[in-house]
Amino acid sequence: MTKVVVRLNGGLGNQMFQYATGRAFSRRHGAELLLDLSEYSNDNKRHYELGIYPIEARIATSAELAAFESRERPRGFMGRIRERLHSPPHIYREPHYHFDRRLAEQRPPVYLQGYWQTEQYFADAAGQLRKELAPREPLEPANAQVAAAIGAVTAVSLHVRRGDYVSEAHTNAYHGVCSLDYYREAVELIAKRVPDAHLFVFSDDHEWTRENLAPGLPTTYVDANPPDRGFRDMQLMMQCRHHIIANSSFSWWGAWLNPSPDKIVVAPRQWFAASDNNPKDLIPPAWVRL
Repeated sequence: MTKVVVRLNGGLGNQMFQYATGRAFSRRHGAELLLDLSEYSNDNKRHYELGIYPIEARIATSAELAAFESRERPRGFMGRIRERLHSPPHIYREPHYHFDRRLAEQRPPVYLQGYWQTEQYFADAAGQLRKELAPREPLEPANAQVAAAIGAVTAVSLHVRRGDYVSEAHTNAYHGVCSLDYYREAVELIAKRVPDAHLFVFSDDHEWTRENLAPGLPTTYVDANPPDRGFRDMQLMMQCRHHIIANSSFSWWGAWLNPSPDKIVVAPRQWFAASDNNPKDLIPPAWVRL
């Protein structure tokens, strides 16, 4: 079977975008999906997090990765002819942040390198991905209690991302954080559309959210999980009926994994504090941008 290799890097949200794109691509071509984890050998902050999910992929071996080393896409007319005749392995790098139509022109064996942050790469595999990105193990008692509370009301997840967005100067300059005005407007919108809304606040800075958020709606602050169990927060987010997300791939996935066609998702219009990247393809058309 021919192979598709996707490079993983970043945290859980980034890994999900990369996996989803590789999975959908390999599925279309009847190819085996392999994951390149070499990025994490030198990363002291991030680690591979997809192992807790029933994904359809395996870790690439060093020999399999070596087949793609320094193999750029053939150029020119004769290069394309040779590629069609022999299908040599090649590397395809994401050329820009927004949706890249040229990805559909690639053929296995191929190594995919990028962030791939739009559902347009994997919308045709949405049902399968929502099954594969559900943790294998049942919820622990504390999380099961939160899940029961979510199921008993009209739950709206609200995610506040701080952490390295605040503590690291470079990351803060690039990403920034969502303002309190954004959250106030988002909550007001939800209150108008969902009169019986109950907020469930998820964050990596519980003290800040309690001191600074004043939602004006029934609110539960979810603090059942330590930082290394973030996947449980995401799992609880997706069980909410509606969502207010941060400028974070983590809460993007918490909202996207909710399969309800009636969900309301509020997302920040400004995704980056300082970047030329255009997030127009990142936010699905049905979501509300503020």
